[in-house]
Parts: sequence; structure tokens; C-alpha cells
Amino acid sequence: MCTGKCSRFVGLTLIPLSLVCIVANALLLVPNGKTTWTNYEHISLQVWLMAGFIGGGLMILCPGIAAVRAGGKGCCGAGCCGNRCRMLRSIFSSAFGLLGAIYCLSVSGAGLRIGPKCSINDKWDYYFKETSGSYLLNRTQWSVCEQPPGVVYWNVTLFSLLVAVSCLEILLCGVQVVNAVVGVFCGDCRKKEGSPH
Repeated sequence: MCTGKCSRFVGLTLIPLSLVCIVANALLLVPNGKTTWTNYEHISLQVWLMAGFIGGGLMILCPGIAAVRAGGKGCCGAGCCGNRCRMLRSIFSSAFGLLGAIYCLSVSGAGLRIGPKCSINDKWDYYFKETSGSYLLNRTQWSVCEQPPGVVYWNVTLFSLLVAVSCLEILLCGVQVVNAVVGVFCGDCRKKEGSPH
């Protein structure tokens, strides 16, 4: 596969993944889709760190767009020099995206391990913190939280989604860094329109 086509594929994959992270983080702010518990005392710190919005979202959207542009025809200059220029920009952008995806992965993983902040007898705390993540395998513990109802299932689903998506983002950004380095040094193998085959 040519470096340009690979860049377009990576970019067109990163853009929807970044939007998935943004939506997942927004949903974490409203347990069960209700704003009743959306305040600092009732939402866990890992949700307020906005790892899905900032790290897996906005910081991935930039390399996604840069990769699509690096894989496009035409250029900021003429010929292969312009494409190499965009590939170089894509290297830095993808490295930036790697940092964002790693941030999203680490915060979301911590959110899964610590568990949600919930209320038992009107006392809000991290009741699963001491289990070091073993509550994930014991679904009978999930009903311990009285408020918000179903918050454990909500958090586990959305943080698991963020972990999976950020792992894909790390992989794709890494592929794009390698692809763009090859594109900078070797150019794009696609033939120009109008050139003889």
C-alpha cells in the first residue's frame, strides 16, 4: 500500500474513533443519561479529567485530519515536495496523538480499576477502590451502589469502550508515524494524474 493511501486510511479511521471518545466522555458526565448527579461531588475524578474528550478526542482529531491531508493529492507546494511536507507535519501530529491516546488509556484504566463514585446510605465515596478492580469480575457487587442507579454498569461499559478505542488509537498513530517517516524519505508511490503508466 502506498504511503498516501495508508495515511488516508489511518486518518479516516482516527476521526470517527476520536468522536466515539468524545461521546463516551460526555455520557460519563450524565450517569444513566440524567443530569441529576452531574456535579463535582457525585462524579469520579477520572470522568472530570476528560481523558476521552481531550486525550482520545481532540488530541486524536488533529492527527486524523493531518493524516487525511497527507494522503491527499495536490499539496502545499507542487509535486512530491509538498506531499513530503505534509507527511512531515503528520509525523509530529501523530506523535501528539500518541500522547493523547496514552493519556486516555491511563485515565480510563484507572477509572475501571478504582470504580465509580456512588452513594450508599447517602454517603458518596469510591466503594470499589479497595478491590483493585476485582469488582469487575463479580457483578453481584455492582448493585451495592444506591445512587446513581446502575452507575457501575454505566461506568464499566463506557470506560471499557474508552480503553479499547484508545488502544486502537495508539496502534493507528504508531502506524502513521512509521508510514509518514517512510513517506518523507521515500515519497508516495502513487502515479500522478496524466503521467504515462
